[in-house]
Amino acid sequence: MDSACVAFKANAPAIKGRRGGFSNGDNGFWGERIRGSLSNSVWVNQVAENLRTQSREKKIKPGMISAILTSNNPWEAVKIQPPRLERQRVDPKNVASIILGGGAGTHLFPLTRRAATPAIPVGGCYRLIDIPMSNSINSGINKIFVLTQFNSASLNRHLARTYFGNGINYGDGFVEVLAATQTPGEAGKKWFQGTADAVRQFTWVFEDAKNSNIENVLILCGDHLYRMDYTDFLQSHVDRNADITISCRPVAESRASDYGLVKVDNRGHIIQFAEKPKGADLKAMQVDTTVLGLSREEAMQSPYIASMGIYAFKTDVLLQLLRWRYPTANDFGSEIIPSVVMEHDVPAYIFRDYWEDIGTIKTFYEANLALTEERPKFEFYDPKTPFYTSPRFLPPTKIDNCRIVESIISHGCFLRECSVQHSIVGERSRLDYGVELQDTVMLGADCYQTESEIASLLAEGKVPIGIGRNTKIRKCIVDKNTKIGKDVQIVNKDDVQEADRPEQGFYIRSGITVILEKATIEDGTII
Repeated sequence: MDSACVAFKANAPAIKGRRGGFSNGDNGFWGERIRGSLSNSVWVNQVAENLRTQSREKKIKPGMISAILTSNNPWEAVKIQPPRLERQRVDPKNVASIILGGGAGTHLFPLTRRAATPAIPVGGCYRLIDIPMSNSINSGINKIFVLTQFNSASLNRHLARTYFGNGINYGDGFVEVLAATQTPGEAGKKWFQGTADAVRQFTWVFEDAKNSNIENVLILCGDHLYRMDYTDFLQSHVDRNADITISCRPVAESRASDYGLVKVDNRGHIIQFAEKPKGADLKAMQVDTTVLGLSREEAMQSPYIASMGIYAFKTDVLLQLLRWRYPTANDFGSEIIPSVVMEHDVPAYIFRDYWEDIGTIKTFYEANLALTEERPKFEFYDPKTPFYTSPRFLPPTKIDNCRIVESIISHGCFLRECSVQHSIVGERSRLDYGVELQDTVMLGADCYQTESEIASLLAEGKVPIGIGRNTKIRKCIVDKNTKIGKDVQIVNKDDVQEADRPEQGFYIRSGITVILEKATIEDGTII
């Protein structure tokens, strides 16, 4: 535990103790590498009590909070020892993670045409759901619930292949998929109406005997890219004895309206919450983020504080809010959180590392390509906190006389005399002779076609899975199992920003061409 030593002179007022991570009490913000303030009221009470005992100790024992009183006589000193003040350590085994499987994912369409948002591939071989799952496992949390509803078949399949067995030991924990279902009664006929309603429909799981020891609940999103030790977040939640704690981070004005924004007081408690404000409401949420430890220049670039959509609740408080206080509220961000910050002390936990909400085609595209940089802000490579995914037992990629610059090539690919620049090539991808890939994200394929099958299809004038000879692709997302013929050009030379061409196998979003899953682009096509 933390300890400190405070010196008093005769008739001197009490002063605040300080050690290591503790603040001086004026700034109560908690977050990465930051700890909170230590109240000095305990010191005053214990000094008054122990002065009457006149106990004299020669040594200060480790782990104790001690004070030394001195008078004007240098030979007189009284050392007093108040009782031990234990810091309650969070036990991750008494925590449950609830991961929200996402709704319709309209802003990520057409990638969500047949898949839930958390099931979308990222970084070449991972899925977005692997992020909160791995963060939970690496944080020692072994009770994990995943709530699914929309297009959940591929998500359920990935969870089953990855997190049931495969050497991951949950001890007395588990991973449970809680799929939207209908139950008796009028209310039971409805599907999930929002994030809060999804959790409400399964609050009964916390009444099971196996879950009786769950003291705190983490609410996590399945469409974010970040690495986080949840035990630090939970420790700040426990240290403050908070009912609810919200993880937040500074954001720039260009993205601020995409998030729920907060204002905090000098204790680090949230005093106002606005869900995705626009115009004047957005300007009203601007704050001086130097109070979070940012430099003046950084604060000018990021003058807003955004909620990350990561919440820690005391279990009894969560159940009370969902069942009794807000029984008809459907969403945490737009309904429950703006109200509870007015009724409860809700601290903000400031997260300063990389975090990205993969909420649009543009953010998905940019976050993936950012992984190819020489020194990316986020990377999957960390032996101490690995990201888990499905073991596919694929052979190494085979590369024959290719030029590859700032790119990621996944497992089981075949590349023949092609050029790949600033791109991600997903697993089982096939790039034939003369292919030029630039600023492109390929999501790969679910299966192989043998050399004889490919030759047979080409002989029949058909297009096999992969990219054919002499095809040029720029600024594009190629969904899974696509068939792109030879001499194709996908370059969007007219810089079209938005277009819907499902009959031709593609959409354009924010100037990025998206080739549909299982689409066939015939030989010689120009997009």
